[in-house]
Amino acid sequence: MKIVFLLFDRITALDVVGPYEVLARLPGARVVFAAPQAGEIRTDNRMLGLIADVGIADVRECDILVVPGGFGTRILERDEDLLGWLRAIDRTTQITASVCTGSILLAAAGLLENRRANTHWAHRHRLSEHGAIPTPERVVRDGKYATAAGVSAGIDLALSLAMELVSPEVAAAIQLTIEYDPHPPLDCGDAARVPAALRETIVARAKAREVELAAADIRAEPSADRATALRSP
Repeated sequence: MKIVFLLFDRITALDVVGPYEVLARLPGARVVFAAPQAGEIRTDNRMLGLIADVGIADVRECDILVVPGGFGTRILERDEDLLGWLRAIDRTTQITASVCTGSILLAAAGLLENRRANTHWAHRHRLSEHGAIPTPERVVRDGKYATAAGVSAGIDLALSLAMELVSPEVAAAIQLTIEYDPHPPLDCGDAARVPAALRETIVARAKAREVELAAADIRAEPSADRATALRSP
């Protein structure tokens, strides 16, 4: 069973590491980390580096594709090479899955048209921009597409796939092995259960971070291309 995890610059680490810890333990699993270019990518806070084994151009098929999220997805929504690769490899998959804003990439590629899907709660409304149907369940399955809510939901997604692909017994053994038994100290894991002020704080922080990253991208542009970057939406 070939499992491909997409990596990209400014990824959220747990989006990919969480499901990896589950799916890599499946019997017969062969894991490949692929990015637009092989080599190191940095997480959204720039504190952690992850290594892509290969570039996406060298990955033409797989059984399971996992697309994580992170602030880097904003740029990739307009990357036709990446979106074209998603469409091509999706034609070979048994299951195409995403965590957090990874589903927005799948939707931007046209793969979730008229399909139910989820993402991080602060970005859920954006799924409809690409024709998907925003759905607040922690793990959403529509056909062969499995999309998870934000960040930590990738573990739940992977355990549900382990149950389906192998057996509940194997999924249970993996869950016990990684000792996944969450008992958070606060009941703030669902946006529907928290005060509006807390939601607004998180949204404001995310918007500020996006502005900061967009400015960094413009500064990184070659001088000849900077005017074009400034005019870009």
